[in-house]
Amino acid sequence: MKGRKVRIIGVPMDLGQRQRGVDMGPSAIRYAGLTHTLQELGHSITDSGDIVIPGHYSLKTTGLQDRIEPIRIACESAYKLGREAVQNGEIPIFLGGDHSASIGTIGGITHNEAVGIIWIDAHGDFHTPDTSESKNVHGMSLAVLLGQGPEQLVNLGRPGAKIAPEHVVIIGVRDLDPPEKRLMKKSGCTIFTMRDIDELGMHTILLKALDTLSHLPKIHVSFDMDSMDPIEVPGVGTPSLGGLTYREGQLIMETIADSNKLISLDMMEINPILDISNRSAEMAVSLVASLFGKSII
Repeated sequence: MKGRKVRIIGVPMDLGQRQRGVDMGPSAIRYAGLTHTLQELGHSITDSGDIVIPGHYSLKTTGLQDRIEPIRIACESAYKLGREAVQNGEIPIFLGGDHSASIGTIGGITHNEAVGIIWIDAHGDFHTPDTSESKNVHGMSLAVLLGQGPEQLVNLGRPGAKIAPEHVVIIGVRDLDPPEKRLMKKSGCTIFTMRDIDELGMHTILLKALDTLSHLPKIHVSFDMDSMDPIEVPGVGTPSLGGLTYREGQLIMETIADSNKLISLDMMEINPILDISNRSAEMAVSLVASLFGKSII
């Protein structure tokens, strides 16, 4: 992938969960040299700055109902910017912020055509308000995109589900609640757990993932940094032991880059407050570089 137009869009949202600090993720990734790295690879970069998150620090409670409306407004902005970027022939890179932002980002990039979704995450993000004890929206984002969850979020941008389950491949899950497991098993999505990766190897998993999505012309990558092992990536809000290694993460990005199908990217859930010397943001930039064409030789 050489010489593409790339648009960076920050989504500094932490309303989808209760761990403060993830709103600084976009700044941390920029500080780690994202623009320069992509320019060195020959890409043309436009940085749109950050979406304004309404009511960011003024909410009186942490209840779901108080958070839904500002999350909806922020995701509407992400939807619009993602849709416009794709229509202009740009590849949008959305920097998070918590993973609830993907309700808007994926909604926008799928506005005019079906897109394959590769969702890389330690968690399923398949909860609904009825199954979630925490009521955190970043644990509901994939369910919402599939049409399940709060009506205000399901219908933002356009009515109903934004993606079909047969267009979704989930990689790296290892931390699921029992109700979430039941929903995922019935969903129709293709799911590769960490056990699958251990048994089959990442290369085989990726070949299976791309084969599943082979009938679709474009792929969106939604990468939650908590998919990586916290020993290597400590700066995430919901760490889970036993995650992807650095090389497994790189192989995911290199293999998707080789497909020449990338249409857009979410890079989510970096929390600089919990990080060590911006290590997690630097890892994110390295992964993005591989997705955008950086190779060993």
